[in-house]
Amino acid sequence: MTSARDLMTSPAEYLNASDTLAVAAQALKQSNVGSMPVKDDNGVLVGVVTDRDIVVRGIAEGKDVTSATVGEISSGTVVFVNADDSAEAVVQALAGNQVRRLPVVDGDEVVGIISQADVARHLPNDQTGDVVQAISREG
Repeated sequence: MTSARDLMTSPAEYLNASDTLAVAAQALKQSNVGSMPVKDDNGVLVGVVTDRDIVVRGIAEGKDVTSATVGEISSGTVVFVNADDSAEAVVQALAGNQVRRLPVVDGDEVVGIISQADVARHLPNDQTGDVVQAISREG
């Protein structure tokens, strides 16, 4: 049985809630990704921040990128999967929540990220198509 651990890209890059928007933007650029998980001071996963969050919730709202923090703008509801969850659970989490990337946790540690591309590389085409269609639906 294929698990989240088999699908994920690892290690996972992450940001701290206390990082500034400028630090976050540089980290996203350096890693060539559009989002990263966010951890609090205790190392607990507390959100996900996207490049869109930085622009829409940060810059467009007039926040100073050198002082506003990731914790102020990150998506507070975190959808994630456990490393030992099945591929079916991963597909359901992606499609059911209309998200393109999922942090993968093992206990309290973020150990990887699963993206649409990871699903496409590892799962059958029909399953990948179902995921992409569900993620892309409106409403």
